Amino acid sequence: MQDSRWYALQVYSNQEAKVKLYLDKFAEHEGVAIEEVLVPSEKVIEIKNGKKYHRTKKFYPGYVFLKMKLYDDHDQLLQSQWYFVRNTQGVLNFVGGDKPVPLREDEVARILAQAKAAETAAPVRRVAFEIGDKVKITDGPFKDSVGAITEIDLEAGKMQVSVSLFGRDTPIELEFWQAERVVE
Repeated sequence: MQDSRWYALQVYSNQEAKVKLYLDKFAEHEGVAIEEVLVPSEKVIEIKNGKKYHRTKKFYPGYVFLKMKLYDDHDQLLQSQWYFVRNTQGVLNFVGGDKPVPLREDEVARILAQAKAAETAAPVRRVAFEIGDKVKITDGPFKDSVGAITEIDLEAGKMQVSVSLFGRDTPIELEFWQAERVVE
């Protein structure tokens, strides 16, 4: 007897959540046995131009993973299952096209481990700065000064900037929101 397997769907960009919602909501109503729909992602805190943004970053943009029985005991495609998923708004195709190919066990294990780790992890901090970048200070007593980043502390949300004062390089500690990158 053919068991449920994991398959990958190609979907339109930024439609992953809508496809997941639709499949979760209407599969049972339509008599389609989808066990699980997965869009692996992580929560990210980005700091750009002095502002903090919370967003969700997808590990596999343009893909949705689902676990379902798609073939019968004679290895024939279950047409009603395939058509329901394939004709869902936002879905481009199964990986494998008209003959969907199930994911390998090692691929599934890696994807599930990645999704589980991200689910329990604290939001990841991402900054638009790198060591050596020139920045303009936008707040505080050194406002409008320009310097180079010498250290970045992601945990504390701070960086050290070397600014020339009175002919000497002086290290100044700033929070990410207190500076913006200088575009040269």
